[in-house]
Amino acid sequence: MIQISDKAQGHFRRLIEREGVPGMGVRLSAMEPGTPRADARLEFAEPADLAGDEWAVDCDGFTLYIAADSVQWLDGAEIDYVTQATGNQQLTIKAPKIKGEAPGDAASLVERVRWVVENEINPQLASHGGRVAVQEVSGDGVVLLRFGGGCHGCGMADVTLKQGIEKTLMGRVPGVTAVRDATDHATGDAPYIPRDAA
Repeated sequence: MIQISDKAQGHFRRLIEREGVPGMGVRLSAMEPGTPRADARLEFAEPADLAGDEWAVDCDGFTLYIAADSVQWLDGAEIDYVTQATGNQQLTIKAPKIKGEAPGDAASLVERVRWVVENEINPQLASHGGRVAVQEVSGDGVVLLRFGGGCHGCGMADVTLKQGIEKTLMGRVPGVTAVRDATDHATGDAPYIPRDAA
């Protein structure tokens, strides 16, 4: 289920011994699992801090507790304590399922489109303060999107749509035939690039 290296166990054991609290362990939780913002959180946990439904992993000198609602997202996670090229040591957590898993070919076209939009397209648009939402996916594979944030009213929205989003969706989601913009860009109040400047 979860692999924790000997080096990581030694690191945690030293920190816990320094705290000197009987029964203290480490709790691992998934934050915002199943989303592009998903992350893993490690924290010390005293016995009184535990909900009682955590999964327990016996380690060398302490217990690693996995929050019950995080188990499915953290399955296959690896925790290590590695030495960087600079000589600094750093704790690393790799949790391949934490952001969820892409829907398979048997999933509906809508599910597959939404997955790519939320996990590939929106994280890129976020660098400009923008995002898109799937408004509709027609039976013939036409995806209708609404731009928001910095993309709403942006002078480069057409280029983003045709050169970025449409190419990505058509390349990654079999069945998508076209991508169209349903946004009234005249109402955008904080565009990344104003339409009159593009």
